[in-house]
Amino acid sequence: MGKVMRLNRQQPALGRDVLRLPLVGPVLRHRHGRLALQALLTLGALALIVDGFTGPQTAARNLATVTPWVHLRGLAVIALLLAGNLFCMGCPFTLPRSLAKRLAGRGRRFPGRLRNKWLAIFSLFALFFFYEYLDLWASPWLTAWLIIAYFVGSFALEALFSESAFCKYVCPLGSFNMVYSTLSPTRIAVKSPDVCASCVGHECVNGSYAPQPVIRLDEIPMRGGGARRVEVAHGPRGALGCGTELFAPQMRSNLDCTQCLDCVRACPHDNVSLFARQPGAELSRAGSWSGRWDLSLLVIALSFMGLSNAFGMVPPYYALQEWLALRLGVTSEFVVLLLIFAAGNLLLPLLAAVAAAWLSRAATGFQKRDSLRDTVAAFAPAFVPVGFGIWFAHYSFHLLVGPGLVVPVIQEFLGGSGDWGRWSFSLDPGLIGVIQLAVLLLGFFWSLRLAQRAALRLYRRKALLGLLPWALVYLLLMLAAWQIFTLPMEMRGTLELFG
Repeated sequence: MGKVMRLNRQQPALGRDVLRLPLVGPVLRHRHGRLALQALLTLGALALIVDGFTGPQTAARNLATVTPWVHLRGLAVIALLLAGNLFCMGCPFTLPRSLAKRLAGRGRRFPGRLRNKWLAIFSLFALFFFYEYLDLWASPWLTAWLIIAYFVGSFALEALFSESAFCKYVCPLGSFNMVYSTLSPTRIAVKSPDVCASCVGHECVNGSYAPQPVIRLDEIPMRGGGARRVEVAHGPRGALGCGTELFAPQMRSNLDCTQCLDCVRACPHDNVSLFARQPGAELSRAGSWSGRWDLSLLVIALSFMGLSNAFGMVPPYYALQEWLALRLGVTSEFVVLLLIFAAGNLLLPLLAAVAAAWLSRAATGFQKRDSLRDTVAAFAPAFVPVGFGIWFAHYSFHLLVGPGLVVPVIQEFLGGSGDWGRWSFSLDPGLIGVIQLAVLLLGFFWSLRLAQRAALRLYRRKALLGLLPWALVYLLLMLAAWQIFTLPMEMRGTLELFG
């Protein structure tokens, strides 16, 4: 039996239907539209694995390190800002999803205690920690193994469980992309809630796959009144429904949406599509997000992780490592690094969120009305722009320092001679600094505006008092990031060429 969904007919105003645009629309709507993009990225991933194992173990001359740690990250944040979650749409790790689902059959539900974002927080922490501890950016061999682990983990969880547990609960890349896709100018929505109300199978979430062909008739309302009968066919060639179990007419956020468009292809009534919207519209709309601790702390921790990830590439970080080792008498780099990362990526964001929420409630006199959890949840969406600004400033730095370096690496991978002289160019450092400052300021003021709206919604006349603790946190994040970016930063993956 498919999932039975309750329908809320209220939804934000729709923008332009992206899937009706010439050239782009037909490709994305096509049955194998996503498959083509996934196949292309899968070939790329296989090339990274091959070069990681067999190519030169010099970071700047190997596809496995240059592509994911320098170019792909920078391009991904640009795509998130301009178009949406394109990486998850073409994710190569979910290419075997159809095969895995056939093996799983109905599958079992992911354990209830794990259906939250705590695993996502842990996986993000683990990725950034081992990236630093193992110097993944400098090891093609280890990066190749990491890519293989992604393929194995994704396939195993798809085969074991009925939902896409890897994408929704585990994958650190997916968690990053889905959080910051809330800024994106696109979203999945339905054209007519009335059509969804009349739909029997809810194929957008349940899919239209069936081992044996099944046909039914739906009575779909028409605009001018009356209804029309629509034949709906399920069978072995049917489309998969939403892997993360999002019911299209209930969607208010890009969180958990991989933008795979399976819901679009599965809908038998052509009622689901990808629409343009005002960037970040959901962040200022009450009720778009759940008020859970795990979701709020995921968003807040990601901002601090962006700060610590950049901090790990500047001289004061190494001075802090030495100071801690001497003070604590610890010689293990693993222990020292774990202490720094646990403090900066987990403890500090938790303390900042709880302290700001406590001060907001105390200053406005709403301690009894609003819980700490609800207060943190109200201001958590405002961390998205300032956090994204930090990540964008960091990743764009590495991309713009050597934007063409992937070309000679590809040339050598294909057996030719790399034209390093031609492609080893960099943007002017002053211009890169201006770009970094601009995105940090934009992220800060955007966050401040979102927090102001949340404070007005919660505290009305006392909004300024409720806003100040959160504004201070956003300001400190932005200033700390700018201070880090003014320091000499390691050009990881390009050190051998520019250092």
